[in-house]
Amino acid sequence: MVKETEIKLRVSRDTLEALREHPLMKKRNKSGWERRELYNQYFDTAERDLARAKVALRLRRDGEQFIQTLKTRGQSVAGLSERNEYDWHLAKAKLDLKRLDDSCWPASLAELDKKQIKPLFTTDFVRQRAEIAWGRGKAKVVIEAALDLGKVIADGREEEICELELELRQGEPAALLELASELAADLPLMPCDISKAERGYRLFDAGSYSLSLPAPELSAEQSLDDAFAALAWHLLGSSQRLAEQYRFNGHWRLLGDWLQQLIDLRALLGSLGQAAPRASSSELRQTLDALLQDWRPRLQAGQDDDAARQAAPAQFAAELEQTRWGQLSLNTARWLLARSWTATRNNRGNRQGAAPLGNWLATLIAEEGAALQLKRYQQQPEDLAEQLPRIERLLVWLRLARQVLAVAETDRLYGELCKLEALAQQPLDAEQRELRAAQAQALQSLKAWKTLVK
Repeated sequence: MVKETEIKLRVSRDTLEALREHPLMKKRNKSGWERRELYNQYFDTAERDLARAKVALRLRRDGEQFIQTLKTRGQSVAGLSERNEYDWHLAKAKLDLKRLDDSCWPASLAELDKKQIKPLFTTDFVRQRAEIAWGRGKAKVVIEAALDLGKVIADGREEEICELELELRQGEPAALLELASELAADLPLMPCDISKAERGYRLFDAGSYSLSLPAPELSAEQSLDDAFAALAWHLLGSSQRLAEQYRFNGHWRLLGDWLQQLIDLRALLGSLGQAAPRASSSELRQTLDALLQDWRPRLQAGQDDDAARQAAPAQFAAELEQTRWGQLSLNTARWLLARSWTATRNNRGNRQGAAPLGNWLATLIAEEGAALQLKRYQQQPEDLAEQLPRIERLLVWLRLARQVLAVAETDRLYGELCKLEALAQQPLDAEQRELRAAQAQALQSLKAWKTLVK
């Protein structure tokens, strides 16, 4: 058994060819490119029990070799994934169920009759593989780069495989993100943690590709730094999965959900005060602001205009043909992995970063709530839109961490603040003026608001 640490990046055919000739790849290529044709059969039960247990079972033909592989449940964070992998070399192209014993087989499938396991779909592709190595400080890094081109075929449907896969052989996981982000500065690379197996299952059922990552489990006692990191990783990973699924099927709701993850991430970055000095996140915030500036109006236009909705998939495809999305995703992941927001802050910032989340969040809501000046917007509702950034900062924490507050009715507080945010984004007319003023008053009258915003 080995632990597989890798990152997958969706690319176009042109980018796949350009990667071979990229100066960085040529400089660090220690083996030259090896071409292999790989034929892969995936197996599961008719009820897809293995998929539900997050297990992939594959039989691969690589030249004259037959390799049976079992990949078990792992973890994936914003495109960087780790899984346990078991490989067995076989004498013939026939699945050997006896290999799937208690040493590798998940306990959740202990009662499964393995004789029910049958061929389900294939992923056949040409792989160009090279060993990429360099010195990183005093350590050596070795990464296997694989350029894969082929297709997944399932139940009469198919999808193209066109991706760069970087697998760590030696060194720290940060090196994977470092290499990927350096390549993404020149070429459009889309971090995408959907595996080839997941693509096959998705052809059977488009809903099988899970879009909702488990929300981080936060506690009032954990530090602000740890809570922020957990939430930022969650938002980044969710945005990547939503981007992949919207690219795949073009469903309008997914575009809104994708944009909401980025709005929340931007609000999170802007909420930390001295715990994250502005200089430490300046580049990320600028890129996020530019992306939001382009996509907020498109989403708003599509709420009432079917033509704008129809145009959005092509606009999104054009976005993915540029380097911006890949650079943002990978640079944010590097920034989070290195905890770069902690590098240059002062002693007060260090104290804030170490503060218990429950105490810090109560203080944030008190300060931001007071600055929101709800009384003013009961009299001047036309000015409410200028408070959207502050409302979004409050909402991201209430959306993901309100359970740590020792206050009653925080769910209602969150819901009423969501209503105020929605009203702040609507075009202003006489009716909207009244609605904004009434909602500001309703929010101010809540017991939870009065308790937190003293």
